[in-house]
Amino acid sequence: MHVHELTAAMDRFVRSKGWYEPESPRPQTPRNIAISLSLEANEVLEHFQWKEEIEHPAELAGELADVALYLLQLAQIAGIDLEQAILDKLAANQGRTWDAG
Repeated sequence: MHVHELTAAMDRFVRSKGWYEPESPRPQTPRNIAISLSLEANEVLEHFQWKEEIEHPAELAGELADVALYLLQLAQIAGIDLEQAILDKLAANQGRTWDAG
């Protein structure tokens, strides 16, 4: 499945819940989605607090999916072609160098 197909599936879900409606209790603004993305990314970190091993892969998978869904939605409502942005970033990083340490 491609990024645009995942984005369409996410969009269908959000629309089915009515969250794009003006009076929604969960306004889908770029700010709100960015906050949610950050919160979900921190939930990923909880799986590694005080340990190096992944103890609950299925739970981690769910948190990673939440991060991905918010990322897809933020790109969509911001009018960003995420596939192209990723390709552009990979191309830019190809020419970069990083410290060895």
